[in-house]
Amino acid sequence: MAAVERHGRSWSRAVGIGILVSILTAVVMLALTAAGMSPFPKPPSLAFAETVLMRSLPLPVGLLFHTVYVTFWCVVYVRYFPKRDIWTALLLAAALWVIILVAFFPIVGWGFAGLSVSPRLIVASFVPHLLFGLLLWASDKYLPGNMSGT
Repeated sequence: MAAVERHGRSWSRAVGIGILVSILTAVVMLALTAAGMSPFPKPPSLAFAETVLMRSLPLPVGLLFHTVYVTFWCVVYVRYFPKRDIWTALLLAAALWVIILVAFFPIVGWGFAGLSVSPRLIVASFVPHLLFGLLLWASDKYLPGNMSGT
């Protein structure tokens, strides 16, 4: 059982899940933005990249920041969380959502919970985090390599 568990928590599997989840969440959010349904002034990962690098940047740089961030948290979940079920994945997603509201939005200049832009940012930021939690759990549970069923 230990060999199976190690395989289910391998670095390559964890990074692969992270990249998959980052691509799927980015596709959904970019589609919503293209459809005019996003209340964000710009993609949050792009806003963060521009804040960190203190300059205007193209969207692919924001997508790279998004991929690194999402992959990091997926790796933490797959490699280090002792219990990997839907509730744990959703709890991680909820914790990250709270962090975006109280730390990330103020850092990029959108105010606490994005309220200096619009109260709609609260719900608009919840949706991708919920999607993140569901995709993370499903990817870990159903992609090959996790024979333990946790």
